[in-house]
Amino acid sequence: MHRLRTCAARLRPLTAARTGRGTSIQRTPVPAAAPRTFRHIRCYTAPVAAEPFLNGTSSNYVEEMYYAWLEDPKSVHKSWDIFFRNANAGAPPGMAYQSPPPVGETLSGLSQVQTGTQPNVEKLVEDHLAVQSLIRTYQIRGHHVAQLDPLGIMDADLDSYVPTDIITSSDKLGLYGLDESDLDRVFRLPTTTYIGGSETALALREIIRRLEAAYCQHIGVEFMFINNQEQCQWIRQKFEKPGLMQFTLEEKRTLLARMIRSTRFEDFLQRKWSSEKRFGLEGCESLIPALKTIIDKSSQSGVESVIMGMPHRGRLNVLANVIRKELEQIFCQFDSKLEAADEGSGDVKYHLGMYHRRINRVTDRNITLSLMANPSHLEAVDPVVQGKTKAEQFYCSDTEGNRVMSILLHGDAAFAGQGVVYETFHLSDLPSYTTHGTVHVVVNNQIGFTTDPRMARSSPYPTDVARVVNAPIFHVNADDPEAVMYVCNVAAEWRATFHKDVVVDLVCYRRNGHNEMDEPMFTQPLMYKQIKKQKGVLQKYAEKLIAEGVVSRKEYEEDIATYDKICEDAHARSKDEKILHIKHWLDSPWPGFFTLDGQPKSMSCPSTGLSEELLRHIGSVASSVPVENFTIHGGLSRILKARCAMVESRSIDWALAEYMAFGSLLKEGIHVRLSGQDVERGTFSHRHHVLHDQNVDKKICIPMNYMCPKQAPYTVCNSSLSEYGVLGFELGFAMASPNALVLWEAQFGDFHNTAQCIIDQFICPGQAKWVRQNGIVLLLPHGLEGMGPEHSSARPERFLQMCNDDSDAFPKITEDFAVRQLYDCNWIVANCSTPANFFHVLRRQILLPFRKPLIIFTPKSLLRHPEARSSFDDMLPGTHFSRVIPEQGPAAQNPTGVKRVLFCTGKVYYEFTRERKNRNLDESVAIVRVEQLSPFPYDLMKAETDKYTQAELVWCQEEHKNQGYYDYIKPRFLTTVSSARPVRYVGRGPAAAPATGNKKAHLMELERLLETAFNLDSFKGQS
Repeated sequence: MHRLRTCAARLRPLTAARTGRGTSIQRTPVPAAAPRTFRHIRCYTAPVAAEPFLNGTSSNYVEEMYYAWLEDPKSVHKSWDIFFRNANAGAPPGMAYQSPPPVGETLSGLSQVQTGTQPNVEKLVEDHLAVQSLIRTYQIRGHHVAQLDPLGIMDADLDSYVPTDIITSSDKLGLYGLDESDLDRVFRLPTTTYIGGSETALALREIIRRLEAAYCQHIGVEFMFINNQEQCQWIRQKFEKPGLMQFTLEEKRTLLARMIRSTRFEDFLQRKWSSEKRFGLEGCESLIPALKTIIDKSSQSGVESVIMGMPHRGRLNVLANVIRKELEQIFCQFDSKLEAADEGSGDVKYHLGMYHRRINRVTDRNITLSLMANPSHLEAVDPVVQGKTKAEQFYCSDTEGNRVMSILLHGDAAFAGQGVVYETFHLSDLPSYTTHGTVHVVVNNQIGFTTDPRMARSSPYPTDVARVVNAPIFHVNADDPEAVMYVCNVAAEWRATFHKDVVVDLVCYRRNGHNEMDEPMFTQPLMYKQIKKQKGVLQKYAEKLIAEGVVSRKEYEEDIATYDKICEDAHARSKDEKILHIKHWLDSPWPGFFTLDGQPKSMSCPSTGLSEELLRHIGSVASSVPVENFTIHGGLSRILKARCAMVESRSIDWALAEYMAFGSLLKEGIHVRLSGQDVERGTFSHRHHVLHDQNVDKKICIPMNYMCPKQAPYTVCNSSLSEYGVLGFELGFAMASPNALVLWEAQFGDFHNTAQCIIDQFICPGQAKWVRQNGIVLLLPHGLEGMGPEHSSARPERFLQMCNDDSDAFPKITEDFAVRQLYDCNWIVANCSTPANFFHVLRRQILLPFRKPLIIFTPKSLLRHPEARSSFDDMLPGTHFSRVIPEQGPAAQNPTGVKRVLFCTGKVYYEFTRERKNRNLDESVAIVRVEQLSPFPYDLMKAETDKYTQAELVWCQEEHKNQGYYDYIKPRFLTTVSSARPVRYVGRGPAAAPATGNKKAHLMELERLLETAFNLDSFKGQS
């Protein structure tokens, strides 16, 4: 009969679901071990009475009659009409049927059963809508009452209240217009749920029980905010179908073995080095099988390379049991007598990375695992991992992310608190940044160092940031390894199916303090009292499997003894390690680029010049539109004509110099990637590397990709309005291969400081800490031009302060001094004054036999300055980057007659030359440009100072005295002249702000600067 009673629900339009409103009620505490299920005081059994003519063979016929009656009651016999009316009105079983009326008797005389009961199809529909609303409630809010906390003392969502529409007792049914008498009524299930399995209808009691099992046990699923029906249905199917979490004996044994390795590894470290910091995984040992499950499932889907990023907690365990780093290499890190053999400082053991290619034992396929080295700055590695993943996908033409993927691990407090997490999520679906889905795993200790979650975030969960990109979030009690394994399988399958991000929230605890030396009882006494009583997850799971007969206790103990012996043997071997090779922990090797022992193949750099023919070819591409029927903006037509005229006159401006450098590298097979805010056009409308059709939306042309038939591809992409995340991404992209020029341009150089963490922790010390070279280029527009304190300075003083050269030691000058100096430095800092030198420094970045980060302070006004032009002659074969550009005018012809030498860098040179000309001091004042600030060009600077023996030496800059280059230049200058001659300063005085916001004040400061520079008596009387 339930078919008849629910047919109407399928035929009536579902207009609106009923939603319950009201205040929340206090959540009833439930012991952690007991799954929470809906329980009733009384139990009802379904009545067995049936209509006299209904049986299994006639039900289909009756259903067809019912459909016909719904469409037109007159289309069926009067007895059927009475029967259906009575059944829909709720007549008891056996009472709906009445004999057909005698001939001539009316229908009204035979419908006494209906007296007082009108046909109520509307009530039937309402009840079904109520059940649908109830099902939806569990899908939306069931996670709020799931048993996620292994300790049983906190609610993972920080809320001790239960949503009023979750059925915790029978009286809550009233919210839906139902009551206890409806518990055994059978309802047809909507298409938006899979709890029925093969059944299309269930009793209300069973519906609630299955919803509880799917959404309110050890897994909490957040997904109903996703605005894609197919994806929501996919998730429902994965968690609602009955009997889904069934594992074979082999799967359970494998899971136990992984739990043993995870747990006993930490136990071994604790026994051997109890007083050492190692940021162990105790309390979340299920992380190791979780990661291995994700990798196994992904390998089955065709993934060949997995790039991982994680914080320090559990890192050694991941290295040992996921990446499979040799245990002796890990254990020897604890030896205080171990000597470092590599250059640089090295890093602590729980920051190091690893690259390893091995056979995945589950799939029997090769897989490459890379764990990125990272600093203590939590979440800073996120965009770096994404950038490296994108690069590897790019180089193997993996346009869908089927072969290369990323896994990011997070802590709960950092995931909620660090803004770079949000920045990284917002790169996830951008065309030039997407990695086609990342699996995020949150190790949710429910504490951040000493800070309670209630003080660490305003959102219910630490994972709520992921909702902004429609990433499903799977919360799981980490003390249930099988639930963890199932969730991780689903997460990996989601990524393989939809190529979108997904989050696994492992709700666990931290057995020790923040580190092994920390005392957590100071700040979380109640939590840690409970933790001390808490049975370990391995012990609980082993007891469960032993009780099930999956393994015997003897087998379990033998497995533990076997792994303990592996650790002991590795510890014995580790004592033979006397020297620490950080290069053995390299996370991004470049096969074939260096010699076998990791050294450059030469210590020289070839000419960075090009043939005139090639310069003209690149220039013609830069000044044309290589696509037919493409309408460009009229203003852009004038720009392209001006470029063409420059090429004809054998000269280039800044934009053409960049075009020449990029185009020549592309022709040589070097991929070029330029990223940043507004880089396609250029902040100052000078670049125009992407042309837009004026009549067709989204129709674009990138002329650089039409350079020649077998060129490398050129990627130029406007980024999101982010510095931290995007610079980290580009740094990661540059790690993947040395044969690519990867550049990040700040909109203004001033804005790089929101990416300071990437600069300070990765770019500056990356090679010293992790023996990891990187050739990323930072283009930072810089120059005081009256635009105010936030659009003037790229803070060159900060970059120069972090340079590792010695200001007090004059280096030994050798034949390969210029290149060797570059090899020894941590990064290169330059401020070019000519387009040709900018061209050369970009090409040199690739032609060097090693890789160093390059920081370039790029101009703004010089982009269109009529004097900022270079001739083709400065770019022909045999030409190089000029670290110093000496005086080339009359003063150079008679150095003994020069009274003052102005040393400067960048665009201020053009203001000095103009002022010198106006004052007729061309023979008395020489101007020398320092193009490469660091490493400092001691050899060339000495040659210049030796040339002008009678002249005053003056460092000139437009920046304030406590900013800019002066503090870096002065001690090196004095070392160059052996402190025998003073070095004067000309520039703005000390200030807190980089520049004034008043145009008149700016011009007055510049006038005073020029007056001091060219008044030959300005330093008279000073010692």
